[in-house]
Amino acid sequence: MAAIVRCRMPHFTTLIDAGTLCEQLGRDDLVIFDCRFDLANVHWGEAQFAEAHLPGAQYLHLDRDLSSAITPHSGRHPLPDPEAFARRLGALGVDAGCQVVAYDQGNGGYASRLWWLARWIGLAHVAVLDGGFATWRVAGLPLETRTRARAPRTLTPRVRPDAWVTSAQVDAMRGRPGTLLVDARGAERFAGRNETIDPVAGHVPGARSRPFLDNLGADGRFLPADELRRRWTTVLGALPPSGVVAMCGSGVTACQNLLALEHAGLPGARLYAGSWSEWIRDPARSVAIGSF
Repeated sequence: MAAIVRCRMPHFTTLIDAGTLCEQLGRDDLVIFDCRFDLANVHWGEAQFAEAHLPGAQYLHLDRDLSSAITPHSGRHPLPDPEAFARRLGALGVDAGCQVVAYDQGNGGYASRLWWLARWIGLAHVAVLDGGFATWRVAGLPLETRTRARAPRTLTPRVRPDAWVTSAQVDAMRGRPGTLLVDARGAERFAGRNETIDPVAGHVPGARSRPFLDNLGADGRFLPADELRRRWTTVLGALPPSGVVAMCGSGVTACQNLLALEHAGLPGARLYAGSWSEWIRDPARSVAIGSF
């Protein structure tokens, strides 16, 4: 009697393209999350989800699900409590063996937040849809309007405490050799010009500007891994990736830079979770103006 050969389902840990994800639809271990969001209209993403979303997707809101409540000392999007976040994902059908895929409107700035958070609490198989909803729709792939609830699963977090740093740590390390603070905001905001979100303009002294959109090609998808590696190696110089601390306005789009590094084969960088909006909470912290 011939032996039965069972094919092992593939796992994805950085990016997944639309065609490949479409082929994976129907997997019992596949959990898709829609992370579309607009800082200027916090209800927009949820409304877009209601109009159309990827088959089987569930919606996660940046403020409610991917962040905790703002405090007088925090930035705009504090990290969620890891235990509460794990319970939330478990209630939506995620456990340690699942393949999680996140998407947003296109550039990965919000989906990467979920990617980073899921890895922070110990999930291994987490990927971002390359090109997001925009690429999926252009490709003419299936969409739906109904929301399908998954059976809850038990997810026990295995938190990586060294994955992020505090404002105090950043202040102590920013002038220290072996550390590179990389700011994912646009060059204008980094330089202190055209600040429309935070009450203080500028950047952390010693930080280097590396807008997260620089990781994308003209088609809105991530650059090939070898090109990302070439560009990031230029940024790093002789510094290992573990010397990078990624920041942005509130610790969200910085995660897209971390995803790009990981996809380029340059793992080990950390997140400054509070980022600029937390840094400026303390008026005693110094601020720099101008480009770098």
